[in-house]
Amino acid sequence: MIKEQKWWQKAIGYQIYPASFFDANNDGYGDLAGIIQKLDYLKDLGVNLIWVCPFFKSPKDDNGYDISNHFEVDPMFGETKDMKRLIDEIHVRGMKVIFDFVLNHTSDEHPWFIESRQNKNNPKRDFYIWHDGKRENGKRLPPNNWQGFFSDSAWAYDEQSDSFYMKIFSKKMPDLNWANPKMRQEIYNIARFYLDLGCDGFRLDAVAHLARDLTFKDSTYPTNEMGMVLDFRKFSNRPQIYDYLAEFKKEVLDHYDCVTVGEVGGAVSVEDSLKYSGYETGSLNMVFNFDTCWENGAYDSLNLADDELRTRVKNIKWIFNNWFNVCYGKAWLPLYWNNHDHPRVLSQYGSIKYRKESAKMLGLVLLFMYGTPFIYNGEEIGMSNTTYKSLDDFKDVSDQNYINEVKDRIPHDVLLRFMNRTARTNGHQIMQWSDSKNAGFSKHEPWLKVNENYKEVNVAEQLNDEDSILNFYKKAIHLRKKDNMINLVINTRFCLIDAENDDVFAYTHKTNEEEIIVIASFRNYEVIFRNHVLKVKQDVLLHNYKDIAKISDDSLKLRPFEAMLLYRRLDG
Repeated sequence: MIKEQKWWQKAIGYQIYPASFFDANNDGYGDLAGIIQKLDYLKDLGVNLIWVCPFFKSPKDDNGYDISNHFEVDPMFGETKDMKRLIDEIHVRGMKVIFDFVLNHTSDEHPWFIESRQNKNNPKRDFYIWHDGKRENGKRLPPNNWQGFFSDSAWAYDEQSDSFYMKIFSKKMPDLNWANPKMRQEIYNIARFYLDLGCDGFRLDAVAHLARDLTFKDSTYPTNEMGMVLDFRKFSNRPQIYDYLAEFKKEVLDHYDCVTVGEVGGAVSVEDSLKYSGYETGSLNMVFNFDTCWENGAYDSLNLADDELRTRVKNIKWIFNNWFNVCYGKAWLPLYWNNHDHPRVLSQYGSIKYRKESAKMLGLVLLFMYGTPFIYNGEEIGMSNTTYKSLDDFKDVSDQNYINEVKDRIPHDVLLRFMNRTARTNGHQIMQWSDSKNAGFSKHEPWLKVNENYKEVNVAEQLNDEDSILNFYKKAIHLRKKDNMINLVINTRFCLIDAENDDVFAYTHKTNEEEIIVIASFRNYEVIFRNHVLKVKQDVLLHNYKDIAKISDDSLKLRPFEAMLLYRRLDG
């Protein structure tokens, strides 16, 4: 049991991708003023912890995660004074805000890097990771066979300084050298600046990659056709990271009432996550992992038709349960289905045909598990993946890198189907506010093509529909924030019901006085769910169909994506 609940343990998070959220000045790009205009919508939704993706000055090679000035708002998003205004307007409404803080890299247009590349004796040289590389048959080659996350080498050659710099993402995003204490102090100064403005904490981007194998030896893993290999061991979850984060906590974080959520990706084990966020020894409050994001086979589905994908429900349940069992009483958990790096969850685990039913089901399952739930903008109205007809419509740098790498050997229709299903661009979609032109996002043509379903799937339509996905989310969030529900979710065990069932996700939280049960089908056809928990009379608090399902003894026939939240008193 958690004796003193922190504000962030009781919060409902909501992630905003600024460029795609709302365009207040009608230039085709979302902005901070647009977020401010929609804060009353978020307050009405019931969320109270707003995570805002980067809006700082940037060339936007990777949608703002390539920062060239940490202290200024990019003109595309507004003026620097809007940063403080955003914080204040969020606080006025009784909500908190966290910024996306990029620790792993900067833009190659950042003043530090501009100085660093001038010559090998520059004071900023060691702010980044440089290497002379090697020569074979007179040809200049990268130092090793490491591949980065964007399908190319983890190194880029800089002609100006005749050296290679490390960059595990885009070549315009050189990696910072966290082994340099002077560089770390500069990062801490930036953090203090945000916190002193009133920011309530950070989502720490790519935090698992701050330490590197500084021997720079080749990976011994098998290489691909380009002679490279993505070997997480070389730059992920290395021991030095925990020392860096402990220093960050001691020098900065401990002096503020703030929350930190680290992005540690899918390469960290549950046990090792405690080194990041354990109550006893961790330096962060919680960590995001990607473990539940691709459990339908989509990631490696290039040659599969859409109807060949199948959600691995048993695996999803096992992953959530494993994280809970290891972390309960030792660390706190964030909960999410998807974010700006992933396809839309409705297209992953839900259904376009059963959009309303499956979107409600996914929201219900997420909101009542142990942890702090984060909703991604548009999830609350059931937004789905792109429906693009051209490969040129995928604007994300990693998407374009992949397309350029494979387009000559993969048929266009196969590649387009795969990208519509898996592309990172799916997470950058324009928020669908209404059925008016450009989905009500802007009077100007948006920077990214709007999903063609916006006339049917939008906020305005759902506000006026009592049975909408949006209104279901409101009801669910309102229930989740009640004191007794917070106690059930935070202070009791998350217990799976029928863990081996590969169609139904069911779980319970229970005290001596009361119990909640979530039962949810992940299938687009009827399934029979049998369990002894159904024998006891219970109240239905939430249900995603208009008519209540009929329970017969210990058997329940669940319609496509049918889900419910049941409640009962146990003290008489």
